[in-house]
Amino acid sequence: MEAPSCGGGLSKIGRVLLRHHRDRPPTSDTGRPGDRTRTSPRTRTFTAPPGPERPPPSVRKPVVRRPAPCYDHAHAASPAVPVLHDDAGDSPGALTADPDVRSPGASAPGLRRVVLASQTRGATMHDHRRLGRELDLFDTDPLMGAGLPYWLPDGAVVRHTLEEYIRDAERRAGYRHVYSPALGKRELYETSGHWEHYGDDMFPPMDVGAEQVLLRPSLCPHHALIYRSRSHSYRELPLRMAELGGMYRSELSGVLGGLTRVRSITLNDAHIFCTLEQAVEEARAALELIGRAYADLGIRAARYRLSLPGEGGKYVADPELWRRATALLREVLDGSGIPYEAAEGEAAFYGPKIDVQITDPAGREATLSTVQIDFHQPERFDLHYIGPDGAKHRPVMVHRSIIGSVERAVAHLLEEHGGAFPPWLAPVQLMVLPVGEEQSEAAHALAGRARERGLRAEVAGPEQGTLAARIRSARLVPYQAVIGGREAAAGLVAPRLRDGSRPDTLPGDELLRRVGDRVAARGPGLWDPS
Repeated sequence: MEAPSCGGGLSKIGRVLLRHHRDRPPTSDTGRPGDRTRTSPRTRTFTAPPGPERPPPSVRKPVVRRPAPCYDHAHAASPAVPVLHDDAGDSPGALTADPDVRSPGASAPGLRRVVLASQTRGATMHDHRRLGRELDLFDTDPLMGAGLPYWLPDGAVVRHTLEEYIRDAERRAGYRHVYSPALGKRELYETSGHWEHYGDDMFPPMDVGAEQVLLRPSLCPHHALIYRSRSHSYRELPLRMAELGGMYRSELSGVLGGLTRVRSITLNDAHIFCTLEQAVEEARAALELIGRAYADLGIRAARYRLSLPGEGGKYVADPELWRRATALLREVLDGSGIPYEAAEGEAAFYGPKIDVQITDPAGREATLSTVQIDFHQPERFDLHYIGPDGAKHRPVMVHRSIIGSVERAVAHLLEEHGGAFPPWLAPVQLMVLPVGEEQSEAAHALAGRARERGLRAEVAGPEQGTLAARIRSARLVPYQAVIGGREAAAGLVAPRLRDGSRPDTLPGDELLRRVGDRVAARGPGLWDPS
């Protein structure tokens, strides 16, 4: 059996795959600038009322690019690809298409997925919005609001597993984890420079007595205060501080979409406080950590970008700061042997950064991971350490994110793997399939032993359909264990893998050992024949 292109948990997929879908012709745009065509979950099409006429391009206001804060949570879409947005004014889970982008694609049968024709790549894109809802991973509700997705049980499993993987990788690399509040006084962001340079993308202040507090747009100021709260000696450096924390961006509803553009963000963030001599090595080690994570997640970097400041007054006005930080980042990239491109206008407002760019199957590019060397924040917060000479010295602050936001990471994993997550990340890792009712006891016993070993296992019994139907329904689960009469009598199982291969029959505990080994090893591989 070939690995399918989309996937997820048994119950939902089973109901979808067992339904017969007929091909539909592509929906068509009416040609009016304000019209848009949508396809509802029941495949009915309708045309929204025309909106106001758009002015011709020659008189439209120019788009002003703002500098990124610590981590840019936006991506640019290819003009050949439709941009779908969540609309809090529609029914839960509804999607709307950008009226200014024409879609050359058509709906496909089977699991409802977006087929996007790319003129340059001919790619078929798995849209994470549809996959997430089809596979019961996440959804939205208009009462919660646009850009505020909630996570369903299977999606929560993926998210929790990813977060624990990151925490474990950081602990092994010498990071210490902290928690900090998602609110801060306005003065905090005035000190950091966010209020001046990034205030348009922050939620407005809330008056609390005589104070004004804001939802934070970044974790960096909080970590600077945590460092400043204690005295530090040069012997403690580098001090690596990490957090999976929430932050908030006041995104306009028109640019929100799925998990890639949201208002509530969970960021995998870390800050390394170190001496100037340690900065290059710490940044290089951060790039290596990102590379190992990509290998385990089964994703790859499209390119590395050295993001530099652009024109205008949106950046911190300190030429020497920019020169020093840029020189150090170039040393990191050159020393690592990584090819990269320099891009003006993509820097954070306080300094340059190395951005690790990814692309989805349709060629759209986004920043997932980033490394920055920062001289600005330590100065603004008057950070220091006591050097070997007994005097105060200014530390360097290295910003680093392995997977960026959890939301964007899950979105990319969904589109990269089509829902067929690597075994260690899959919501269900082992599906046990008894042929008949007589084997149900043996099936539940095997699933129970699997859960005791820390595996995520479920049983799909005969009450859920024929054996062939259950196999098809669970075909994106990495491992299946079929138990018939002979297998049950001998304590054996017949394994089936997601890629269609069928290893020899073996004892149930031996299957659990092999599956457990592959899960523990992480990575995308399914089977070790030894």
